[in-house]
Amino acid sequence: MLGILGGSGLYNIDGLKILEEKKVMTPYGEPSDSYIIAEYGGRKVVFLPRHGRGHRYPPHLINYRANLWGFRKLGVDRILSVSAVGGINPLLQAGDFVITDQFIDFTKVRPNTFYEGEYTIRDGTDDREDLVNRYLSEDRVVHVDMTQPFCPVMRSLLGSIMEEKGYRYHRKGTYVATEGPRLETPAEIRAFGLLGGDVVGMTLVPEVVLARELAIHFASVNVVTNLAAGISGEKLTSDEVIEMMRAKTEELKQVILSFIQKIPEKLECGCDTVLEGAAI
Repeated sequence: MLGILGGSGLYNIDGLKILEEKKVMTPYGEPSDSYIIAEYGGRKVVFLPRHGRGHRYPPHLINYRANLWGFRKLGVDRILSVSAVGGINPLLQAGDFVITDQFIDFTKVRPNTFYEGEYTIRDGTDDREDLVNRYLSEDRVVHVDMTQPFCPVMRSLLGSIMEEKGYRYHRKGTYVATEGPRLETPAEIRAFGLLGGDVVGMTLVPEVVLARELAIHFASVNVVTNLAAGISGEKLTSDEVIEMMRAKTEELKQVILSFIQKIPEKLECGCDTVLEGAAI
């Protein structure tokens, strides 16, 4: 089943049938909001606004582990993340879509693993016999491979949909994850550019890392809402981010509906085997 991580309102899509809202408790605390379980074309999908409806949680205080574990409890095995980002690469324009293929992590204080050795937290209600539960029950330390953090099959499908729709997009990009909630300085943006960063945002990490630790297929589509600090020469505001996301809402909805309709039942990529050989 597909999960969608994004902002509030993405589940208000014509043709999407809302089945129920489900509140999920996890051993890591409460997720950001209730999960919206919906159906489109005979396929179920689960939506979660990562900041909560009304944007209640800043990026550094989102309960990422609870959000991802809640998806697991609901049977989600693939996740599409939707985010707003700032553009670093000079080839990017406001309004562009970017399908990320790599990230650089500059976050600082967020729990970014489920596997904490003797400090591991377990879910006594999850009785699946898989490597996730085996490693958790044995208090194992896990070093998950991040050579290819994002599912190549899901990324390829996103690119095909963008081509079909005629949307301006970039098939790959490196996402620089910052702690927030403050915006970055021009000096930081220049440094990120030298390191190979294409876009900057505050939520993709640890989402993608935690999904990887649960062997969940994960892809990320990002909207460049503005150019990052020091590039445009203008003061950055939250208003322009909100305005651009509103302007792209219809296109995002069309991408999501096509994605739900076209994603294969079986993803031939190896993401589900990433935990093999990862534990010490």
